[in-house]
Order: sequence, then C-alpha cells, then structure tokens
Amino acid sequence: MDELKNTDLLDANIGLENIDPLDIADLLTKLEVSFHIKFDNTALKQVQTFGDLCDMVANKVEGFNTNDCTTQQAFYKIRKAILDTQDYDKEALKTDTSLEELFPRQQRRQLVKKFEHILGFKTQILQMKGWLLLLLVSAFLASFVTLFFSKQIGFGCMVLSFIGILIYSKLGKEFNLKTVGQLAKKISREHYNKVRRNPTTVNRIEITQKVKELFKEDLDLEESVLTRDARFS
Repeated sequence: MDELKNTDLLDANIGLENIDPLDIADLLTKLEVSFHIKFDNTALKQVQTFGDLCDMVANKVEGFNTNDCTTQQAFYKIRKAILDTQDYDKEALKTDTSLEELFPRQQRRQLVKKFEHILGFKTQILQMKGWLLLLLVSAFLASFVTLFFSKQIGFGCMVLSFIGILIYSKLGKEFNLKTVGQLAKKISREHYNKVRRNPTTVNRIEITQKVKELFKEDLDLEESVLTRDARFS
C-alpha cells in the first residue's frame, strides 16, 4: 500500500492525475474491509492500472462463483433488520421507501443503532446538519489565524471547535441518503462480503462494478474516468 501512497498520478487524459495517493490508499483499505481480503506490498507493485486493481480484487475474493445480485441481497438484509427492530409492513417496504419514514426523527438514533446491530456493521448514514458542520469547520480554520495574534486564544478555539465537530458528528440525525435502495447500494459496495446471503459465494462479474462504485462515491469521479487503462502511475 505504501507504493501507491508514493505514486505520482500522471495521465491527464485519463483524469486520475488530481487524486491524492493517500486517498487511493484509503480506498484500498475500504476494499479490504468490503471484500474481506488483504493486499500486500509485493502484489501492489504490479498494479499499474485500474483494471489491474479490479483483477486483483476479483482474484483475491474467495468463494464459489454465482450470478446472483449482491445489491438485491443487501435489500433483503436491510428489510429483515428493519422488520426485526420495528413494526413495519413487509409488503410496503420497497427500494424507494424513504429512510425518513422508516426512522422517525424523534427516535432516529436509537432505531438506527438497533438496525445496525442486526446488520452486524455500521452504515454511517447519519450526519450533522450541513450548516452546523460548516460553522464548526469554519471556526476551526479561523482558529489558525487567531494563533498569530494570541496562541492561547487560538489554541483554545481550535480545541473547542474540534471537540464540537466530534460531539455533533456523533449526535447528528440527518440522513446522507434518501431511500432504502440507495442504502442497499451503499452497503453492498462497502460490506460486500457481509451482505452476501452465502458468504462462501461471490458474483465475480459484479466485482469490478462494486470497485468502481467505491471509487466514484469516495473520490467523486465519473465512471468514464475509471476505464481499465486508467493508470495509477
């Protein structure tokens, strides 16, 4: 992983040249978690293109190959977790069902916590209000300027704003997704192995798409950028 951290992303025609290698390294960690695999530095030396990375992931994932849909299985897992934690009509729960409807604001954090306990992993679907996050981040950045005038006040403001960000991020009740279908896609790419109905099976055809989805969502890339020939070096 250190090799990719130190790699210069060059090809301007591909569009990966502006991606921070550290962000690439973070994505590799997420791939390890999602597909329950482990990269090693020796193998990563051979990774030159996005296609190479997709092939490596597909080769590392263990299991019998099937043609079933992991996102669909993620939906069923979500549905079961919701029905196990609250009284909701099974037939009414669809991919376009609103998360706001499933998790009323008054009890949202408690319900999401129970829901995640049944799932067996964190979903990271709650956040603080956008304006509050912006305010706290602005205060944190402003504290750096204050340091030039008063180290004591600047440092104090820095600590308080940082603590505020930590506290409110854990108390946030705003969804960063809208529907059950969006949540199914999210957990199928971030927890691929765990949402599989049978973790000893894998759909190798869809692995490349799941890797693309992680890159698109985390790095805000267009799918057209993520060709097999897109180079990391």
